[in-house]
Amino acid sequence: MRDRPQTRYTPAGIPITSFCLQHRSVQQEAGHSREAICILQVMISGEELQDKVQGLEQGSNVRIGGFISRANNRQGEYRLVLHGQHIEII
Repeated sequence: MRDRPQTRYTPAGIPITSFCLQHRSVQQEAGHSREAICILQVMISGEELQDKVQGLEQGSNVRIGGFISRANNRQGEYRLVLHGQHIEII
């Protein structure tokens, strides 16, 4: 995890926590090793994962499952966000 989680609340009182996740690995492509690095914004919505998210510190190693979607619905906007539905501290 690259930065500390930040939580805001919707008008309906639903917590939405966001943070940036840095991925770094070595992958095989066309028979050669390639370093894969990316930074992705993560959003966690709802109460069920808030305790786990608030316990994360900068530099924590986590595995997050969920789905990827555009950051907003504007035409031509291609920034992606990972909507986390499962969090595992590793």
